[in-house]
Amino acid sequence: MDMTYPPEAEEFRGEIRQWLRDNLPAGWVDAYERGERFEMDPEAKKEFNAGWPAKLYAGGWICATWPREYGGKGLTTMQGVVLAEEFARVKAPLRADFFGDTLVGPTILQWGSEEQKKEFLPRILNGTMRWCQGFSEPNSGSDLASLKCSAELDGDEWVINGQKVWTTGGHHADYCFLLTRTDPDAPKHKGISYLLVPMKQSGVEVRGIVQPDGTAEFCEVFFTDARCPKDNVVGGVNNGWKVANSTLAFERGQSATTGYRRFEDEYKLMVGIARERGLADDPCVRQRLSDYYTRVQIMRINGLRSLTQAVRGSKDPGVSALGATNKMFWTEAHQAGMELALDLFGAESMLVDAGPASGSWPGTSRDTPRPGYPCSAMISAFFFSRSETIWGGTSQIQRNIVGERVLGLPKEPPAP
Repeated sequence: MDMTYPPEAEEFRGEIRQWLRDNLPAGWVDAYERGERFEMDPEAKKEFNAGWPAKLYAGGWICATWPREYGGKGLTTMQGVVLAEEFARVKAPLRADFFGDTLVGPTILQWGSEEQKKEFLPRILNGTMRWCQGFSEPNSGSDLASLKCSAELDGDEWVINGQKVWTTGGHHADYCFLLTRTDPDAPKHKGISYLLVPMKQSGVEVRGIVQPDGTAEFCEVFFTDARCPKDNVVGGVNNGWKVANSTLAFERGQSATTGYRRFEDEYKLMVGIARERGLADDPCVRQRLSDYYTRVQIMRINGLRSLTQAVRGSKDPGVSALGATNKMFWTEAHQAGMELALDLFGAESMLVDAGPASGSWPGTSRDTPRPGYPCSAMISAFFFSRSETIWGGTSQIQRNIVGERVLGLPKEPPAP
């Protein structure tokens, strides 16, 4: 593992810092450099959220590691890492559409045709196209290869029938990157294709799955004779399993050297809570805080390991499973950390508004109470931590990957 960055990467860091100072609201960078949170009134926040994607696009920072011919800046891997680190350091948003520029965009870059790259990548970059992910089905979650959603070729179009579930942002999306079964007679991993499907058509019905807090960001999507062009297959017909695994790798490995930061912020906040509540000298609390701190530092070091292997281009099978190991580790560590956070408040944690003032908890993007369900940011982060061991591949699936690819254990026997 190499923990030193090359001089050109550190020089680039100075450029990013200056751009952030020039483009973020006055006082933003200084607040975070002092370890404080930058607060904006609702109107100022609304104005910032509306204008920030355009500033990112103008600066060329959205998907900046993409090749220049496809709209990126052609940054090296290390420059991309520095870019992510500096934005994370001052809590500045770095992406326009998560599913577009982080998942399907890199997948199209790796597997797509030139026509697909020219059609979709510019609209991902400028934020004019929203995406959702159509992988999971009601009976095909962890066993994704058992999916039933079908696509049959009808002239120059695929005709799609089936259902997807847990489709985040499906009600807003313009397109879905969809796994479908295109050869029902092939072995289950061999008959899947990866399609780019327009969502705004009569054959697509989106229903929000209402959560206890009243939100419905997860959706179920029904396809009834929905259509997409024949040429919207990414990576070739019946090759969707390999393509999908690339997408999942992008999802699991996107924040190698920055992901630990929000957990480190949580740790610092919990130390302050323990002091305020007279628990800082409790040996059990101190032990659990030390344990969480240790896990956060392991996350940081594992991120550096992942980065080192990516830069060196290692093909070791153990390296390919490192993302699975890291994902399993941080999600389970975060659950333990959030349980500690609730325990610091004792019986008060049974109340939905327990914890620090809304907006001060770093482990969640839900920083405002929901109408009719005033869940505090801390409780919301606790709830969200329960989902983290599921999305992007469950912890059970990650253990299978590590067992088979690293330890050389036999594959799990199929269910009877």
